[in-house]
Amino acid sequence: MSEAKPSELKNDRFLRALLRQPVDRTPVWMMRQAGRYLPEYRAARSQAGSFMDLCRNTELACEVTLQPLERYPLDAAILFSDILTIPDAMGLGLYFEEGEGPKFRKPVRTEADIRRLEVVNSESDLDYVMNAVRTIRRELNGRVPLIGFSGSPWTLATYMVEGGSSRDFARCKEMLYSRPELMHQLLSVLADSVVDYLNAQIRAGAQAVQIFDTWGGALSHSAYREFSLHYMERIVAGLIKERDGRPVPSILFTKGGGQWLEAMAESGASALGLDWTTDIGAARARVGDRVALQGNLDPAILYATPERIREEVAAILAGFGQGSGHVFNLGHGITPKVDPEHAGAMIEAVHELSPKYHL
Repeated sequence: MSEAKPSELKNDRFLRALLRQPVDRTPVWMMRQAGRYLPEYRAARSQAGSFMDLCRNTELACEVTLQPLERYPLDAAILFSDILTIPDAMGLGLYFEEGEGPKFRKPVRTEADIRRLEVVNSESDLDYVMNAVRTIRRELNGRVPLIGFSGSPWTLATYMVEGGSSRDFARCKEMLYSRPELMHQLLSVLADSVVDYLNAQIRAGAQAVQIFDTWGGALSHSAYREFSLHYMERIVAGLIKERDGRPVPSILFTKGGGQWLEAMAESGASALGLDWTTDIGAARARVGDRVALQGNLDPAILYATPERIREEVAAILAGFGQGSGHVFNLGHGITPKVDPEHAGAMIEAVHELSPKYHL
C-alpha cells in the first residue's frame, strides 16, 4: 500500500479547522484516544510486555494508534508514543513502575549533568518513532490526518530534574530560581531537540503537531513566559510549516494555562488547546481570529450518563458559537476507567449537534 498523497486525504476536516477554514461540522479527536480505557489496547500492551516495548514495536504502535479509529468516527489519529522519548534518547534511563508513572535512573540535577546533554538526532536516536509514523501514515491511507507530538521543554525538564512525577516540582523550581542560567541551558537543549524531533515526525508523515505543556500551569505568571512559553515560541518558529503542498498546523496545549491565552496566541502556533477550567466562549473572545481553539470537555464527564455527556457537549459547542476554528476534544487525556461507550456518546453528540454551527 503506497503512502497517501495529500490529494488523497479523504477527511481533512481537522486540518481545515486548525487553519480556521470552513468545515461541515466540528472535527473531534481525544487526547490519549489510544489508551487503557480500550480493552484492545490492554491486550496489545500485554502482548508487548511493557509500555516502552509497545512504543518501540512498530507494528504494535501502529495497531494501537488505529484502534480508536476502528471503534469511532474520529477526525484524526495521534501517534502512539510517550512525551518522554527525548530524555530517554539522552540516556537518562526511562522506566515505568506500575502505579507510579515514569521514572529516570539518571536524573539531571547538576551543572555537569546538564553539560553532558546533547541535542538528539531524532532520525537515529528515535528511529523507532519515525518508523511508527511512516507505518501509521501508510496504513491510514488518507483516512484521516496523523498528529505528531512532543512534550514541551519545561514539562520534559520537570521529569528530568525531579527524576519522575512530582507534586510540587521542588527540585525543578529550586534550579529555576537559584540557578536560572542552568535551567535556561537545559531548556535550550530540549527546545532544539523538540524542533528536531517534530520536524523528523513531519518528514516521516505527521500532518499536524501538538506540544504538550502538561506542567506549564505549575509556574508563576512571569516564570511561565520566561521558562515555558519562550521555548515553545522558539520551537514553533523552527517547525516545518508546509509539507507535500499542505500547511502543517501546530497546537500548543498548556494544562492550567488559561490565564496566558493572549500571549500564547502570539506564539505563531495555529491553535491553542484548552483544559476544562477555561470557558471556551470567553477564550474565543480573548484570542479573536488569531488562532483556532481545541477542547475542552472535562474528561470526568465521561463517567456520567450519555444524556449528561450530550448536555456538556452541547454547552461547549454553543459556547464556541458559529464558524470554524474549533476542534472538539477533552480538556486533558481520557482516563483509563471510562466506559468506551461513553466516549462514543460524546463523539456522536459532536456529530449530531455541531453542523448547525457551520451553516
